[in-house]
Amino acid sequence: MTKKKNIDIEQEENVVNQETQDQTIDNQVEKEIVEEEIEALEKLNEEVKKEKDNFLRLFAEFENYKKRTSRERIELYSTANREVMTALLPILDDFERGLSEIEKSEDKALLEGMQLIYNKFKNTLNQKGLKLVEVKQGDVFDAEIHEAITQIPAPSKKLKGKIVDVIEKGYKLGETIIRFPKVVTGN
Repeated sequence: MTKKKNIDIEQEENVVNQETQDQTIDNQVEKEIVEEEIEALEKLNEEVKKEKDNFLRLFAEFENYKKRTSRERIELYSTANREVMTALLPILDDFERGLSEIEKSEDKALLEGMQLIYNKFKNTLNQKGLKLVEVKQGDVFDAEIHEAITQIPAPSKKLKGKIVDVIEKGYKLGETIIRFPKVVTGN
């Protein structure tokens, strides 16, 4: 019986050893699985970060695109407006010359009618953003704002280096000068 007991004990020990080994293997397998899951999670987190970064960059590019196209659209409208206004300026000048000639005539009804049309035309251009660049005799000459046609000897010392006469009016569209006033300066 002792032999049988010894065999039973050995078998029991073998079973315990086997269970211990199985448990150790199970623990190692679990550990490997957990490590693999952690690695997979880290990879996924990196991919999420990368995709988030790509998304933010794409979003920023889109915002920049919207701003750029908005600016271009505004610029296009102002450029188109500028071309039309520049084409209308000689007509405005002719209108003013015509009015000055009609004022010399005796026909008051004709003068009044032409002044009404001129005022309406001028007001329409003003509503679209056209403004007169204010220049008068005695103003200081500024090359950024004025275009000097010629220089003449100054009629008085006060007019030296200043504007003596305005040959052609200048106009701004918004804040941009589309036609510089042409002036004569005194030297």
